[in-house]
Amino acid sequence: MKVFREIRELKEYLKIERIKAAKDRKFPKTGLVPTMGFLHEGHASLLQRARQDNEIVVLSIFVNPIQFGPNEDFDRYPRDEDKDLALAEREGVDAVFLPSVEEMYPHPTATKIKVEGLTERLCGASRPGHFDGVTTVVGKLLHIVQPTNAYFGQKDAQQAAVIAQMVQDLNFDVEIIPCPIIRESDGVALSSRNVYLSAEQREAAKVLSRSLQKLQSGVEAGESITAGEALKALTEAIQAEPQAVIDYVEIVHYPRLNPVEESAILKDAKEPVLVALAVKFGTTRLIDNVILMKKGEALHV
Repeated sequence: MKVFREIRELKEYLKIERIKAAKDRKFPKTGLVPTMGFLHEGHASLLQRARQDNEIVVLSIFVNPIQFGPNEDFDRYPRDEDKDLALAEREGVDAVFLPSVEEMYPHPTATKIKVEGLTERLCGASRPGHFDGVTTVVGKLLHIVQPTNAYFGQKDAQQAAVIAQMVQDLNFDVEIIPCPIIRESDGVALSSRNVYLSAEQREAAKVLSRSLQKLQSGVEAGESITAGEALKALTEAIQAEPQAVIDYVEIVHYPRLNPVEESAILKDAKEPVLVALAVKFGTTRLIDNVILMKKGEALHV
């Protein structure tokens, strides 16, 4: 496994690897897993899928300052480079890209990528400018690495939809592949931010997955639950937990992210439906979701 901190060095490495393969009449696929580090088994699952699909696997680790608002947790976002590199090596990563802020943004950023329509709801409503930072840094990474495939976790379902729209609109030659949420044994979705939670808050956070899974089970069992009824039940369940403060509870079509009518029966939906939550426990904001689909239907973004 090789570690690169400069764009020039990573691009040169990838060029050489591709030339080597071409001499053997091979056309290697490259998989990119973009992360902000402090890796956990959710990230490991993305790397495993990338390893399965591609000859070259690139992991990027970069805490991107331009996707954080002025009162958010950029400075205290958890970091552990040694642990991250150990996990990457365990998962058979070929190249790790670990740039500094100065390497990625040597000058104030005059150019940003903005995806309209998908970024105003859900997390975009309470984090203005967040997705402009996400799309800009992912756009840079796609340009630098030029991967065949790029992998994103379903926990950040809105992010995956926004990036897929950017890729389509700007003709990036890459396939965006969404991967399932990885949960701890008690159902809580793995997140780098879970480290901020106190023991009491961590226990309270179970209400998110518990509420979502109850709704999903009902829909899959054929119950005629409307979107309005689901929103009411989810909101009441979360509000019953004293530690929880709701940012949003929404039900939208996926990946278009337009609202599902409250009278619509969820089991009869003609396209995937995203049930998404953002809830604060103390100062820690957690997101979680389920995507309701017909049996055997594949998820696309």
